[in-house]
Amino acid sequence: MGRSPCCEKAHTNKGAWTKEEDQCLIDYIRNHGEGSWRSLPNSAGLLRCGKSCRLRWINYLRPDLKRGNFTDGEDQIIIKLHNLFGNKWSLIAGKLPGRTDNEIKNYWNTHIKRKLLSRGIDPKTHRSIVEPNTTPFNSLARDVKSTCPDHVKPKTYTLSENCATTSGTTTDEDLWLSVDRDFSYDFGDKELNLELTLGS
Repeated sequence: MGRSPCCEKAHTNKGAWTKEEDQCLIDYIRNHGEGSWRSLPNSAGLLRCGKSCRLRWINYLRPDLKRGNFTDGEDQIIIKLHNLFGNKWSLIAGKLPGRTDNEIKNYWNTHIKRKLLSRGIDPKTHRSIVEPNTTPFNSLARDVKSTCPDHVKPKTYTLSENCATTSGTTTDEDLWLSVDRDFSYDFGDKELNLELTLGS
């Protein structure tokens, strides 16, 4: 058994609120306070459910709501608080007077996440996505070095005419045979120096 619905759904309006409904809700709350959202629609003469009235008031009609774009200062506060609280939007909204948790959540998902990703920061962990001073090439060289046996020695490989077959064309098999014969690895230096050229 769950909680009974706050209203009879069949007899309520759905969809966009009209100016008359907004004004009716504003006038009622101004005169009587918020009170119980379950009983407010009947008391105010609105054919809406209590949840719809509550969300309309909190997200759109409250007089202390802050309108307009988020400032850079608000962006920084949201990022810092998200680092502390994660997706607990109501806690974050509590530190930004005039902003709602729903508004902050939407702003995070549509703007701030993209901004952090463009700066190379993971929006979930707030850490750098790429290690500092590490390029993909250096990372690859480090991975290869860690998997190579100690006895393998460095050598620069140049693909030359020795790879060509008697027909004058080079097949994949010829290339691999030549690589097996002539190529050896050296990772004594921190960076790889690989040269690959095709002979005539």
